[in-house]
Amino acid sequence: MTKLSKYIDHTLLKPQATKEQILALCEEAKKYDFKSVCVNPFWVATAKKALEGSDVLVCTVIGFPLGANTAEVKAFETKEAIAQGAGEVDMVINVGALKSNDLQTVKEDIKAVVNEAKGKATSKVIIETCLLTDEEKVTACELAKEAGADFVKTSTGFSTGGATVEDIALMRKTVGPDMGVKASGGVRSYEDAMAMIEAGATRLGASSGVAIVTNQAADPSLDY
Repeated sequence: MTKLSKYIDHTLLKPQATKEQILALCEEAKKYDFKSVCVNPFWVATAKKALEGSDVLVCTVIGFPLGANTAEVKAFETKEAIAQGAGEVDMVINVGALKSNDLQTVKEDIKAVVNEAKGKATSKVIIETCLLTDEEKVTACELAKEAGADFVKTSTGFSTGGATVEDIALMRKTVGPDMGVKASGGVRSYEDAMAMIEAGATRLGASSGVAIVTNQAADPSLDY
């Protein structure tokens, strides 16, 4: 089984994050052997340099946190992030288009990022579960799979709620056994992490990665 630390994208997406905090995040990621650090696009090059010599990847976010940019902007963001060193990109779907039942727009929006990332970076699709009905969650997962994404992901951590065990189970059931499922938002403890993995998560986005792997109490101020 993959060790727990390699499930974790060690995350700092707060707008007020400083360079010092980003560098500290990278040092923790190297120390605890996390899968990646997840940072805003501005910090990709900084994180890439800080992580040289390690196998920790740089993950960044696209169309974040609202998902309401155009597909062309998201594609450009993806291209720019990869050029600066991102090995993984987590894009937010066009939630409004999904709620409007404009499924072609949603799929093309995802494909714009997937096509730019193909062969260069892992693509993850944030569906923002807290804003969707179960039926819409299923539809969003199906569209992400059809568009060729590598993962579906629950949440930005910036909306009205984060990951739940029920949503992870539903997403896993929808995409099948081979596609990645990432739980993010509110995963704060070892117990949270194990519950998400048990439900079908293959990746965890967490600002409390150190607390998770050391089985310590998380600092609530770290929530992203």
